[in-house]
Amino acid sequence: MHLPRITSTLLLLAALGLLALAGWNRGVADPVEAVPYAATDLRGQVVSAAPMPGRSGERMQERRDVRMDFEGATDLYAYLQGLRALEAAGDPRALWNASRVLDYCATYASDPAGYAHDSRAIHALKGAATAAMAATRDRISQRCRRFVPADGLSMDTLRAKRLAAARAGSLAAEAALLSMGEPLSASNEYAQDLVGRVLHSAEPEAYLALSPAMGIAASGREAYFGVVSGSQYSELAWQLAACRLGADCSAGGVLMTSYCANGGICSRNASQDFYTFVLDAAVPRQGADTLDEMVDSLLADIGVPK
Repeated sequence: MHLPRITSTLLLLAALGLLALAGWNRGVADPVEAVPYAATDLRGQVVSAAPMPGRSGERMQERRDVRMDFEGATDLYAYLQGLRALEAAGDPRALWNASRVLDYCATYASDPAGYAHDSRAIHALKGAATAAMAATRDRISQRCRRFVPADGLSMDTLRAKRLAAARAGSLAAEAALLSMGEPLSASNEYAQDLVGRVLHSAEPEAYLALSPAMGIAASGREAYFGVVSGSQYSELAWQLAACRLGADCSAGGVLMTSYCANGGICSRNASQDFYTFVLDAAVPRQGADTLDEMVDSLLADIGVPK
């Protein structure tokens, strides 16, 4: 999942007439640390994704590897420096995580003083929703605090890093390039193959990276992207599936941060996880069952029970 790319979901919220509800009627969301995530479905029932054979152990091992813990890093400048040797060796996961740092910190790094000024201005508005957005921006400032414009966290740098990661074998990076509108191949057959590989990988980060490409942006290409694509709920369905596969969907995670800091779509509850947030703000009550069925459909294809 990459921070600047939430356009299709914002269009979804606007189309549903819920942008005001989601972004401007929320309470203060103070910075919080990521907490273990217990998935619930859209009706509030606890769900538990069954471990994929040969995959769950790998994911747990990756999470224990501090070098790869992007979500848990509090100083992303130091974290990025710690990846350099692995990047130089062509490690696909290190290259992918380096691209996530570039994505997350680019806006701040381009003008730290201006970013701080804007955050103070948002704080000064003293509204519930603006307080939530300002607190989220403060979290980004803290994590990215050592970056400066000279570090060159540009879109060109991000694109090059993701291309290197994809060529090294990162499926998430390959999916992110498709979502950026710059896939490794422009053919429909490639898109179909990539979606299939992401779906069957059970890799949460790849699901999140692919999700922007699966929403309204995929309209008219459902024959290649699959049934869970091209509709107003599809992007959210892929994101919720990622949550159930183990992505960090907690209140302080990158997914929640992206909605609040960039779109002003912030929760009134500082501890609210993404699954609950979607039910509360992104879909009407009558759409919850439809979205839940889409998530179940995605996960059923890879053998994850309801």
